[in-house]
Amino acid sequence: MTVDNLESLKYPIGRLKVPEKVTPEDRSNWIAAIERLPSSLEALTGHWNVGQWHTPYRPGGWTAHQLVHHIADSHMNSLLRFKLGLTEDNPTIKPYDQDAWVKMKDVSNLPASVSLQIIDGIHKRFVNVLNNMSDNDFKRTIFHPEMNKTLDLNFMLALYGWHSDHHYMHLKNLSKSEGW
Repeated sequence: MTVDNLESLKYPIGRLKVPEKVTPEDRSNWIAAIERLPSSLEALTGHWNVGQWHTPYRPGGWTAHQLVHHIADSHMNSLLRFKLGLTEDNPTIKPYDQDAWVKMKDVSNLPASVSLQIIDGIHKRFVNVLNNMSDNDFKRTIFHPEMNKTLDLNFMLALYGWHSDHHYMHLKNLSKSEGW
């Protein structure tokens, strides 16, 4: 496998790019990505069997099962980060070890359908929060200690819109490459 092939398997839609000046259209596109993820995941994976769920989406990568549990974990954290950013002055968010989280028993013991339900509920709440934010709300900030940076909620929206499409494409490419 070449470096380029591995890069395209890791980043099927490319790496995150956030414009210097975020427009209302950018925000709408990122919110739409977040909003469509639950139904897109269900449509893609609703018929998968256990073997399919336990197939890695790339060599050395997580299984589809782990990936869906990761999305639920990540997007639960995202909603909380937004709510903290909207209600506190530049709060320091709590990072977490995503690789350790996908190795936990709740991931190995529970079917992906549990996390698909979480994603559906979280995204309904998340989209409602996002759709009720003002331009000034998106300028509010959080401090990310792992990055050692203050980030505005525009950046965070771009990140989670990208994250939604990024992981959906991992699963779509897996399905395509396996002929499912």
